[in-house]
Amino acid sequence: MGNKDAAGIVSFGAYVPGFRIRAGEISKVWTGREIREFMGVRAKSVSALGEDSTTMGFEASRIAVKDPLEIDAVFFGSESKAYSVKNTAGIISNFLGIPERKFSGDIEFACKAGTTAMQVSLALVRSGMARNALAIGSDCAQGRPGDALEYTAGCGAVAFVLGKKNLVAEIEHTVSFSTDTSDFWRASGERFPEHSGRFTGEPGYFRHILGAAKLLFLETNTTPTDYSHLCLHQPNAVFPKRMALLLGIPEEKLSAGLFSREIGNVYSAGTMLSIAKALSVAKRGERILAISYGSGAGSDAFSIKVLENGKGALDFGKGTEISYGEYLRNRGLI
Repeated sequence: MGNKDAAGIVSFGAYVPGFRIRAGEISKVWTGREIREFMGVRAKSVSALGEDSTTMGFEASRIAVKDPLEIDAVFFGSESKAYSVKNTAGIISNFLGIPERKFSGDIEFACKAGTTAMQVSLALVRSGMARNALAIGSDCAQGRPGDALEYTAGCGAVAFVLGKKNLVAEIEHTVSFSTDTSDFWRASGERFPEHSGRFTGEPGYFRHILGAAKLLFLETNTTPTDYSHLCLHQPNAVFPKRMALLLGIPEEKLSAGLFSREIGNVYSAGTMLSIAKALSVAKRGERILAISYGSGAGSDAFSIKVLENGKGALDFGKGTEISYGEYLRNRGLI
């Protein structure tokens, strides 16, 4: 491997519910005409009855974790926790059989909560305070009926085990860029988030991802041409394509395509899912540029070097299409 102090991704798992609702099905209710896609999103994933960010996080984690006894830290990132006050990381740890002696906690930073969990986990591993750490991003995305978010906000979870041994990919460097930008928020006690429409793009999404990218390039002495795969937060299928253009990276390098077209924005799991998809096709020696975005606002950027060819093939298929009524029932809105 070359670098005895290297740390990174040991294994990973992903879970996306099998139900889908198409943009046209939603638009027939709220616009009176069929919209085949909204911001490039044709359909989004929908959780089943009884599924929430905890159960989905567990499903992804049980794929990622090979030996629970080797995990010394667990961090859970989400903006749709099942409990307002209760440690979800602890719930998942217990069901996985991870020892009680561990670092544990829940992290909130909108859609970058999952990558922040990765950074915290990586720091513990690099410091020697943890042999391996489990970082989870999971969300049952929220959207007020009739709101633009209802077309794009999907459900899913991703889990990464980070460590120093048996790496499939080394995390060479990570940086963060954040400000106080009120583009998207949900006040305490409110069920659905509010957003500032197009304001979420600039100065939100684009400014922060570009800021994080510039920091990473500077601190790693790399350029966009050094990366074979680009993994971005996908709030829709339009923003990532424009961001790739701003970064000077060909659109075809976007991680195994724009999964948001058929799954939607899976919030805290989004960028992590993009990394997982890149790892499933990447070749040894290739680099992955991954940059998350969380409203409020901030971005985490990672330079990841692939050490093993195409690990953990991911295929979510198209899923079972459901009606708007079934969607409302599954999401507990009726």
